[in-house]
Amino acid sequence: MSRKRRLTGEAARSAAFESVDHAPLLASLGVSLPDETLKLALTHRSFANENGHLTNNERLEFLGDSVLGMCVAEALFRRFPERTEQDISKMRAAVVNMYALADVARAMDLGEQILLGRGEMVTGGRDKHSILADTTEALLGAIYLEHGFEIARETVMRLFSDMVDNAPTESRGRDWKTLLQERLSARKLPAAEYRFESAGPDHERTYTVEVLVDGAVRGTGEGLTKKEAEMKAAHQAHQALT
Repeated sequence: MSRKRRLTGEAARSAAFESVDHAPLLASLGVSLPDETLKLALTHRSFANENGHLTNNERLEFLGDSVLGMCVAEALFRRFPERTEQDISKMRAAVVNMYALADVARAMDLGEQILLGRGEMVTGGRDKHSILADTTEALLGAIYLEHGFEIARETVMRLFSDMVDNAPTESRGRDWKTLLQERLSARKLPAAEYRFESAGPDHERTYTVEVLVDGAVRGTGEGLTKKEAEMKAAHQAHQALT
């Protein structure tokens, strides 16, 4: 008996794309997109690389990031005329960050629609903050290209309006390492030191980080990347020094 030949290249992408009903996603976005455009926006680099180095969604992600930033900045500027530039900058960071974008993606059940390589799928890629956030930005970039800025802005406001209205001046998406260092400087304490350990095979490696202040451990964090673990540890230390 001959083995069934595995699809690769564009045939593999089309088969994976057509196996999912995209109507609910488009309904959540509130716009229409041609299949080819939507297919590209949903193609993560892991899928592209495993199938003959296809085009992926990173260029659309780059464009969507700029569209999102502009739309949110304008909305904050208009809705909070009494806030200073420093405040609205922090508020924008609370909305335009990986965690907020991932929350929006989960509300649309976007993870199930992303075209991922096998390696990412077995390591929980469909629920990774970074992949969900990047794909959301790619979709916004695709909407901008297909419909122009006004429709893109309407889409952003439909998805992010509540976050804009309730944007805090500090957020889980902020640079906690920088915030921690600012707090240490204000208290005339020495700079934080970070030490880390990693465990597991390359495709499932996890990192554990401790942050030390004046020789004492003030925070710990774990993550799938060293940066993520450092941010969690710095956040904990920042809270401890509050």
